[in-house]
Amino acid sequence: MGDVRTGEEHIAIVGAGQAAASLALRLRHGGYSGALTIFGDEPHPPYQRPPLSKAYLKREWTVDRLYLRPAEFWSGLGVDVVTGAPVTALDPAARTLEVGGRSVAWTKLALATGTRPRPLPPEFADLSGVYELRSLADADRLEGEIRPGRRLLVLGGGYVGLETAAVAAKAGVTVTVVERAPRILERVACAETSDAIRALHAGHGVRILEGRSVAQVEAREGTVAAVTLDDGTRLEVDAVLVGIGVLPRDELARAAGLTCDNGIVVDAHGRTSVGGIWAAGDCASFPFQGVPTRLESVQNAVDQAECAADDMLGHTRSYAPVPWFWSDQYEMKLQIVGLNRGYDAVLRRQSERGESLWYFRDGRMIAVDALNDARTYMAAKKLLEAGAVLTLDEVADAGFDPVARMKRPA
Repeated sequence: MGDVRTGEEHIAIVGAGQAAASLALRLRHGGYSGALTIFGDEPHPPYQRPPLSKAYLKREWTVDRLYLRPAEFWSGLGVDVVTGAPVTALDPAARTLEVGGRSVAWTKLALATGTRPRPLPPEFADLSGVYELRSLADADRLEGEIRPGRRLLVLGGGYVGLETAAVAAKAGVTVTVVERAPRILERVACAETSDAIRALHAGHGVRILEGRSVAQVEAREGTVAAVTLDDGTRLEVDAVLVGIGVLPRDELARAAGLTCDNGIVVDAHGRTSVGGIWAAGDCASFPFQGVPTRLESVQNAVDQAECAADDMLGHTRSYAPVPWFWSDQYEMKLQIVGLNRGYDAVLRRQSERGESLWYFRDGRMIAVDALNDARTYMAAKKLLEAGAVLTLDEVADAGFDPVARMKRPA
C-alpha cells in the first residue's frame, strides 16, 4: 500500500467488488488524478460474483476470467488495489480509516462493502459439509461436492440456490431444494415465473420442497449427515448449501455514525449522511420511486457507482435506474427488467422463442420477466428506459408486438 501524506488528495474506496471497480474507473476516466486506493478483504483484485454459481462452479471459467481487469491494469491506471486488507474502523471527523494496524488519511471516501450471507441456522454451526456461496473462496470449497453420486441439500429457493442446484444436477449430484416460503422465488417473482422454474428443475430430477423448514440436523464425526424437516421428512445428505439471503455490510458505517437502515442510507447522488462519504452497490439504500430501495445486481453496482463517482467529481446528477437482472439455469435464461414491487396484475405472453410475464400496477406495465425470450426482454428494457406507458389492455391484445411498440413514440 502506497503511503499517503496528510493533506494530500486521496480518494479511498472500501470494498473491492463490481461497485468499487466501477467507481475507480469512473473517477480516473472523469479526470481525477490524485491518489486512489481500493481496499478489499479478499486476496483478489475486483472480480465478478454472478458467475460463481454458474460458469465458475461448472469449471467453465478460470479465476483469471472472473477478474474484472488484470491486476496490472489497475497499477497502470494509477489505482492502488490493496488485497487481503479488511478496513476495521472509520473516523469521519479525522478523515482516516484503520487497515492492517495502520491509519490511512483520505479526503473523500466511498463505501462499496457489498453484502454478507445471513448467519447460518444454529443447527448447522460448527459442522463441516455446510457451505455458503458469496465469495470465490466459498465457490472453491463447494466445488469438491459437485461430483456424481453426491447428495446436496440446498436451503433457500432464491437465484443463487437454484443456480447452484442446476449446476449440481447437471453434474450428476442428487439435489433437494428446501424453501421455507410457500414457493421458490416468492420475494422476487410472480407465481407464474416460479412455476416455470420449478418445472424446469423437476425435469432435471431436482426435488423442490416448499413451505418446509429444518427441524433437526444429524451429524457423523462432525460432518452433516441428515436433515429432518418440520413435516417429518428425513433427507440423508453429503453436503448442505445455505442460500437464505444476504445482509448489507454496513457495520463500518454504523460504527462511524452514518445513518443506516437496511443498508447505508444515501441520497439520489450517492451521498451518505456524513459529508465527504459516499456509498454505492449492494450495501446502499437509496430513494427509488419514492421508496428506500436496496438493489443486489450488477446493473445497480455499476450505474450507482458511476453516479456517485460523478458527484465526487462535481458532476452531480440523480440516480434513476431501470433495474435489470438475469439468471442462467440449465438451458433457461431468465432476464428481468424493471422492479415488480407492488404489482397487482400479471399477463403471460408466448412467443416463438419462449415466454414472458408482464407485471402491472394500476394498469401500467412496470416490469417483465423473459424466459428464453431475449427479443421481448430487449424491447421491454427500451420501452421502460424511454418512459413508455403500456397498459394492461394494450399488452393483452393478441396483435401486440413489443418490438413494433418500441419503435413508436413513448
